Amino acid sequence: MSDATSQRIDRLESHLEHQVEQLNDVVIAQGKLLDRLRTETQRQSGAMQTLELERIKSNVQKPPHYQ
Repeated sequence: MSDATSQRIDRLESHLEHQVEQLNDVVIAQGKLLDRLRTETQRQSGAMQTLELERIKSNVQKPPHYQ
């Protein structure tokens, strides 16, 4: 293999390693974002359930003999 070919392969490998590192960083950032969004969605879902239960309870009227 010639020197020029060897240098070219080295540059390509270096470039590909850099791209893989960048893609890995993106995947890690997206994973963290998904975790935050999942947690927030669960929190909001719980809050909505609580509000819905409170709304249902406030609409239920006791019969007159229970008041």
